[in-house]
Amino acid sequence: MLLRLGGESLIGKVFAHILNCCYPSTFSGLETPQKRLFYLMGKFRLTTIREHRVLTPVGWAALSIAFGFVLVLIILFVHPFLAPTKPVGGDILVVEGWLPDYALEKVKERFQQGSYQLLVTTGEKIGVGYHLSEYKTWAELAASTLKNLDFPEDKIMTASAHKNFKKNRTYHSILAVQRRLNKEGFNEASIDIVSLGAHARRSWVLSEKIFSSVNVGVIAISPNEYDVSRWWLSSGGVRNVISESIAYLYARFIFSPPIK
Repeated sequence: MLLRLGGESLIGKVFAHILNCCYPSTFSGLETPQKRLFYLMGKFRLTTIREHRVLTPVGWAALSIAFGFVLVLIILFVHPFLAPTKPVGGDILVVEGWLPDYALEKVKERFQQGSYQLLVTTGEKIGVGYHLSEYKTWAELAASTLKNLDFPEDKIMTASAHKNFKKNRTYHSILAVQRRLNKEGFNEASIDIVSLGAHARRSWVLSEKIFSSVNVGVIAISPNEYDVSRWWLSSGGVRNVISESIAYLYARFIFSPPIK
């Protein structure tokens, strides 16, 4: 219950006295405790009102057009970016062993057209049919396929990663190539790496990280599963481009080679 004295609460008088003692200049001219309380509350507000600009209908239309233009550019140019073909005419052609047979046929043609001294297949352990297959790694399977395509056996070398890695599989496969080439005395040999479609850019980036002292080129084999010029019309194309775009950004800006 509030104690009142002369029509004014005792608590109000005490509060007014405290304010006058602590802030005599601030509250001069504010006659009643109520005015002083409202003044104090105004100084310590938790919210405020500010003016800000918003887009007009014309602004929203301009923003939508700009966004649509950027989106069209991304759709048209993302696949060529992810699937480059920029060979350096290296001494060694490196092939990712998981490539399908039609891609390996094109690999054979590319080798014959160039001046390569050696073809190296790479890849980790086969995940399906390992116990039934004669070949235990993708590198061995790709090498055998090329031999059945009448590729010269003395020009093929395998660089297998003899385990299944949970992450960074492409990196470990290419690292196996570096170890095998160093073992065979090809330390300074320039290389061209062959991959499939949108996976090529990522393989190229990782190869340049590993073979930092030599020239590294890339060759992208076009996939048969979808039309690369209209990849957005195929579920396989959309899935592949989106996943490889994310993987490329990870390889380029986040991935760091583990300390040996």
